[in-house]
Amino acid sequence: MAKTSPSEFFRQVQAERKKVTWPTRRETVMTGVMVVIMTTILALFFLAVDSIFEAIVRALLKIAQSQ
Repeated sequence: MAKTSPSEFFRQVQAERKKVTWPTRRETVMTGVMVVIMTTILALFFLAVDSIFEAIVRALLKIAQSQ
């Protein structure tokens, strides 16, 4: 494998950096809002699932205690 000189490396990095297309401010804000919404939905979903499992475990323990 051929070694690249530091100056050639930085030229290549600069060329690749020029190819990057950065998101607009609106796209960044919309993506952030979507992340917050999806995180909230998932948090509520896992809260519901956890509550259901808790109720099941409590019912089973109550049945086991009464015997």
